[in-house]
Parts: sequence; C-alpha cells; structure tokens
Amino acid sequence: MVDNETTAKDSGNAEAGRDFIRDIVQADLNAGRVQSVVTRFPPEPNGFLHLGHAKSICLNFGIAKEFGGACHLRFDDTNPVKEEQLFIDSIQRDVRWLGFDWGENLYYASDYFEQLYTWAEHLVRTGNAYVDDTAPEAMRAQRGTLTEPGQNSPFRTRSVEENLDLFRRMRAGEFPNGARVLRAKIDMTSGNMNLRDPVLYRILHAHHPRTGDAWSIYPTYDFAHGQS
Repeated sequence: MVDNETTAKDSGNAEAGRDFIRDIVQADLNAGRVQSVVTRFPPEPNGFLHLGHAKSICLNFGIAKEFGGACHLRFDDTNPVKEEQLFIDSIQRDVRWLGFDWGENLYYASDYFEQLYTWAEHLVRTGNAYVDDTAPEAMRAQRGTLTEPGQNSPFRTRSVEENLDLFRRMRAGEFPNGARVLRAKIDMTSGNMNLRDPVLYRILHAHHPRTGDAWSIYPTYDFAHGQS
C-alpha cells in the first residue's frame, strides 16, 4: 500500500523531472497554439545509429507518446552515393529495440522527388533559380567569407528558357557528375552565407535504394528537408 507521503514524493519527482522542451510543448497546448503533438526523427540512412541518435529517438518518440501525439520516422535519403537499404533496415530495428513504433508514419524524402522537381522547375520559370556550370572550387571562392560579400556567377544571367532546357537535360542524364548544378537566385551579398545562391540540385549518376536509376539529379538536403 502506498501512503500519502510516498505519493507526494513521487508527484514532486515527476514535476522536477520535467524539462524545458516538455514545458514549451505543454504551454503551446494550453494556449491553443496547437491541437496535437507531432514530432519526427529524420535520420539519413548512410550509416548505423549511435548514442546521439538514441537520445533524439527517445526525445521525439517519448514526447509524442507522453502527449498523445505521433512521431514520424522520416528518412532523408537524398544522397544515393552513401545510402543503403542495409542502414534503412537497421535504423528501423533500432527504433523498435528502444521500445518505439511509428505506426503508419513512415516517410522518405524520396517520396517527394517528383514534387520537389516540380517546385524546382517553378523556381526556374519564375527566374528564381538558374543552372550553374561553375567548378566547385571556383564556386566556393565566389561565395566570399563571413566578412566579404560573394560574387555573382557568370552563369547567373542565363535566360529562363536556357535554364529550363539545361535543367531538364540534367534530369534526363545528359551531363556527367559535377558538370552543372541548379542554384537558387537569392543574394550573393547577404550577410547570411547560406543565402548566397545555395545549390538546390546536383547531378549524381548513382543507384538509389528506393528509386533505383530513375533519377540522374538529386535535391540537396537543405532544399528537400525544408519542403518535405
């Protein structure tokens, strides 16, 4: 039988065990800013998990479970050069070994490859993206530094028609790896170096564990992660 003193101690320990993340989630629910809790664990399947991943798994799946929500398992599989089905299977086993399950909420960035490409074409058609032939070393130099602005690529002024034609030929597999990339046209003088015309797509002739050889170009992590 548990007496009142023991119950009070347990209650106090439970309250003391709360952390700032759970406090924020609870505050958002109380204020009506969200109606349900949805978290996600988004590993890249390019290797086996380590202890740091276990912490993220327990945090995201744990919070979702505590608040009656759901946690999505989402694979960032945008780099077929390093990713394998072996790692996808291993990650799923590890999540289950830790006592969690994603139910029907299993997703892959590759689920959205066609949609991401459609959005990329839209950026090209609206003049907000361009195909760049600059070599990687020269492109890094053109980005500038934290204290110096970047320089525009000489290919930045290509017409929409030329960019669209080249981008479609990139998808068709006409060019070798590294020959061209698609970049967002933002601001090469931005104080935030991440906004200096980041790469959206690159050419990779590699077999993908889920889509096979259907694609010759792949979205970068930054582009895919923010949109899918």
